[in-house]
This record gives sequence, structure tokens and C-alpha cells, in this order.
Amino acid sequence: MTTTHTRPEHTAKQGWATGLTAFAAVMLFLVGLLDIFRGIMAIAEDDIFVTTRNYVFAFDLTGWGWIHLALGVVALIVSLGLLQTATWARVAGVVIAALVIIANFLSLPYYPAWSIVMIAISGFIIWALCVVRRDDFFDLSEERPSRTT
Repeated sequence: MTTTHTRPEHTAKQGWATGLTAFAAVMLFLVGLLDIFRGIMAIAEDDIFVTTRNYVFAFDLTGWGWIHLALGVVALIVSLGLLQTATWARVAGVVIAALVIIANFLSLPYYPAWSIVMIAISGFIIWALCVVRRDDFFDLSEERPSRTT
């Protein structure tokens, strides 16, 4: 006798969970890519950013560039882990998105529009990663079962 292994049917809840995880992965990839570009801009050309006098959190713009570059690279790596629905990537994704929020808040006077957009996107990433329960999603790298109607 042979046994056949069948995949369990995926529910709508699993579809939403997978969609939110994919959303978080893509958004974290985008945040990482934008942070890398922002870091390169700050390292290469300090005069692109407006300098603010008497700001409480005054830092060297080249230093901010290296911080954003490092956060961007780590965000790209974590986003690839999210596509594999790894638990470590979900935890790291929340941590990285929170660090991106803090870094963008502290650099708000230097480039306010960009910082506000990055804070909003990172907030959505944290929400998407926290709202999904672990048992509700399946691996995004697996092939989805075909629907037969």
C-alpha cells in the first residue's frame, strides 16, 4: 500500500496572512533600498541635505549616511528572509522597521518629506508583521495550489 500526501486546503485567513507577509517583505525591501540610496547621498554629498542649527539631535550628516546605509543593507537581508516566512525574519523585521522609524525621526529636520514617508511605510511594515499569527500563513516560496472550479 502506498500513501499519498495531500496538502491541506488554504483558507482565506491564510491567504490574508500570506498577503500581509508578502506586503511587509516588499515594503521592507523598498525601505532598505531607499535607505541605502539615502545613506549614499549623505556620505557622498553632505550639501544635499539642509543643515539645521540648534537642533536637539545634532549629528554629522556623514555619520547619518553610514547609519542609514547599514540599516538599509540589513533591511534588504531581512526582507529576503520574510519571503521564506522565517520567524527570525518577522522579529528582525519589526526591530529593523522600528530602528528605521527612530533614525528617520532623528533626521527629520534634514529631510522632512522623505523622513515622514519612511516613518509611515515602516509603521505599516510593523503592523503587517505583528497582525499575522504564525500558524496562519504558508511559505511564500512554495507553489500555491491551483484552484479547480
